[in-house]
Amino acid sequence: MKYAGAEDRLNPVPPPDADEGTLGGYMAIYGRAAAFEGMDGEPYTVGLETDTSGDGDTTVAGYLVFIRWAQTGSAVMGHMETDDLVHGGTEDEARALLQAMPLARVRAILDDTIQRKRADADEHLPPVPDTDREAD
Repeated sequence: MKYAGAEDRLNPVPPPDADEGTLGGYMAIYGRAAAFEGMDGEPYTVGLETDTSGDGDTTVAGYLVFIRWAQTGSAVMGHMETDDLVHGGTEDEARALLQAMPLARVRAILDDTIQRKRADADEHLPPVPDTDREAD
């Protein structure tokens, strides 16, 4: 990311072809992570992450990390990670694929991730007792 000067860190100079409708373009234009309200009504920002995938030809996987923030402050309340979303031969390739993702797609992935987390939590709940059954 380029800046006009050392005192201008909050106003990056975006590349001329930056598209604010993509994850990377938004970050280049505004100098901050994209933020969304999830389907659960909670505020999230999104980060791009990569890791070695071990898939032979495509060795670097890219995924998103959604940071959940407090409703009334700046405290981090938790986070969720997606599964691997993209694969590239290098970290730069995987990051470029994530950066090209449209913001609408990122929002949909956030909501899918929230739903998946809820479903996982529901699987681990104890069974609800049957209160309609008569006692012996």
